[in-house]
Amino acid sequence: MYNYRKAYGMVPKMVDDMNRFFYDDNWSNISAPVNIKETDNTYEIHVVAPGLNKEDFKITVDENKLKISYEHKEENKEQQDKWLRNEYRHRSFKRSFTLSDKVSAEGVHAKYTDGILNVILPKKEQTAPATKEISVA
Repeated sequence: MYNYRKAYGMVPKMVDDMNRFFYDDNWSNISAPVNIKETDNTYEIHVVAPGLNKEDFKITVDENKLKISYEHKEENKEQQDKWLRNEYRHRSFKRSFTLSDKVSAEGVHAKYTDGILNVILPKKEQTAPATKEISVA
């Protein structure tokens, strides 16, 4: 028997991955990729999430954890078209981040534009340490 894996190296693995992507129903629960940016006054988390509904995002801050999740279940509608494969049933992801003590959790807000969920985390006001002269008794 001819060993294709040995002869073509990574090509069979790539084919296996592509088959999983197109035919495995659990493949859709992949974590959404993010970019994190720091500005003078904020941290920004940009979540790549194209084609989703902003109403289905859930963003919570609990103690020092920011949790971002998305879950959408489509209702089973009677369709007149004959679909060979329909994978729009259920999509979800979950991400969580530990917040620094520099973040003001009360001011966290988000917007969803052009397929990017932008979560803005304002920085706490930096107070200058008090200077105090201590006398020796």
